[in-house]
Amino acid sequence: MASICYATMTPVSMGIGIERVRTPLNHHPDHTDELIGGLPEDLGLECLTRLSYTAHGVASRVCRRWCHLLQSRDFYCHRQRSGFTRKVACLVQALPSQASPDGRKYGGGVVPTYKITVFDPVDGSWDRIDPGPYPNGLPLFCQLASCDGKLVVMGGWDPVSYDPLTDVYVYDFTSCRWEKRAPMPARCSFFAAAGSSIDGRVYVAGGHDEGKNALRSAWAYDVRRDAWAELTPMGQARDECEGLVIGREFWVVSGYATERQGEFEGSAEVYDVDSGVWRRVDGAWERSQCPRSCVGAGKKGGIVSWAEVDPKVRVGMCVVAMGPVALVSGAQYQGGPHGFYLAWAGDGKKGDFERVTVPEEYSGYVQSGCCVEI
Repeated sequence: MASICYATMTPVSMGIGIERVRTPLNHHPDHTDELIGGLPEDLGLECLTRLSYTAHGVASRVCRRWCHLLQSRDFYCHRQRSGFTRKVACLVQALPSQASPDGRKYGGGVVPTYKITVFDPVDGSWDRIDPGPYPNGLPLFCQLASCDGKLVVMGGWDPVSYDPLTDVYVYDFTSCRWEKRAPMPARCSFFAAAGSSIDGRVYVAGGHDEGKNALRSAWAYDVRRDAWAELTPMGQARDECEGLVIGREFWVVSGYATERQGEFEGSAEVYDVDSGVWRRVDGAWERSQCPRSCVGAGKKGGIVSWAEVDPKVRVGMCVVAMGPVALVSGAQYQGGPHGFYLAWAGDGKKGDFERVTVPEEYSGYVQSGCCVEI
């Protein structure tokens, strides 16, 4: 399948008569123009509000007013309040086994190429985002986060030199474009990251520096202003920790100190975005269990673990929660085939798993992911 770019889609899926509103691109509309010819302004707005996100690319090319409207944060918030946004899973996924120029499969020891896969649970569709700034594959161990319907990709290692990167790129699903943003303030790897549309920020904490020293540092990236701000450091250093935002709190779960490599903590630290104060939560996680990609938000507050939810996905598990449903991927045993499931098991308890049909080109290992509300 071709890389995803909604600007190339046909108008058929837009749900309204495009021929009635087609306007030359060199037209300069003002606020007296009708959004849709012959319809009251509020009704025209509601028609556009109901467009599927997959049609926004082509719709934004109808005229400048539509373009400005569809790409505005106010319109995004209006769609969100009206219940017309859609939650999808964006995955850092390895491409299936690739062939070398002589036709043979690459063997062990070769670093896989990672791309961003998009799964829509409503229609069960799979697609890939245009690689843009990553034509040769994503940085290894890069982090994904989302804010205001945009996808943020940050950090990771150069797939050739393994040098840590500070690059930050933001993908806009309406314009189908990547934008290079202000780099991370420091080189770090395996940090916790999570985005919040409440305040338009992505929060980052922990990980390790180039000397593999665990870090206490924390930062907030303002997606709307393209600016970084240093936060109060955590109470202790946490390498390979996991991050998530619950309400107005940024949770940094588990991790380990420099001198205790791989001995994962049972505690978490929680940053209150209003007061700017961290608090420690002991017993929040099972000691010695890696938290990467298997931490979820509980129904009654706090966090839950998906790590032991089902033996079918106990190896290489990755969970992306999308409201009441989660995409769960993993293998039953080391080296086994990667399976994909939709789960409705609340609070990380064993529940109903529905196997997802996956085209071969999207069957690769999932390293990490996040939910984007488009």
